[in-house]
Amino acid sequence: MGINILVVEDEQSIADLVELYLKNDNYNVYKFYTGKEALECIESVPLDLAILDVMLPDIDGFSICQKIREKYFFPIIMLTAKVEDMDKIMGLTLGADDYITKPFNPLELTARVKTQLRRYKKYNNGEGFEDTNETNNEIEFSGLIINKDNHKCILYGKQLQLTPIEFSILWYLCEHKGKVISSEELFEAVWGEDYLDNNNTVMTHVARLREKMNEPSRKPKFIKTVWGVGYTIE
Repeated sequence: MGINILVVEDEQSIADLVELYLKNDNYNVYKFYTGKEALECIESVPLDLAILDVMLPDIDGFSICQKIREKYFFPIIMLTAKVEDMDKIMGLTLGADDYITKPFNPLELTARVKTQLRRYKKYNNGEGFEDTNETNNEIEFSGLIINKDNHKCILYGKQLQLTPIEFSILWYLCEHKGKVISSEELFEAVWGEDYLDNNNTVMTHVARLREKMNEPSRKPKFIKTVWGVGYTIE
């Protein structure tokens, strides 16, 4: 059946270029120029990844991202022509996994697609970070249960609906419980890429994770911020 990728981009030249590079890597591409067509595709095609332009003629990419996250957890990469951090933070807050700013190198985009699909495949197969203690695949404390084998997270008896990245962040912090993890270490462990200065990606995902855990922003019980250093779970 292959891997199905949704591409939503109103600039035909960019959409065609992305389609060409993805098809060269043997992906099935579903290309649309409007949000309405994309939403219809999402409900009818089993997708593995979506590439969404932020600025569309009818429905913006943020709204499509939000709609996807109501039911699906496949990776989402946002395309933005703006360089403002707020656009990037907005997309990540709504559940996007990555973003890339126009103009971009198509080879960089396909590389990011492969990274996200690899992570998503590991998530669905119940794989996770390498662990020297292979039997330690479930961590439980203070009403939180997180299991690496089935990728389920239970908090106070209720299952949390986490994206693969959110799960990976929480697992890594739980696996290193009591240790302060820097944003750089967390980013490189979860995303598998070099950390760049002024990168708000980790902060945004942690904020969304706290929101799903109903954590108060001032005094969270689980994920705590050590200002100027990073994050810890005690």
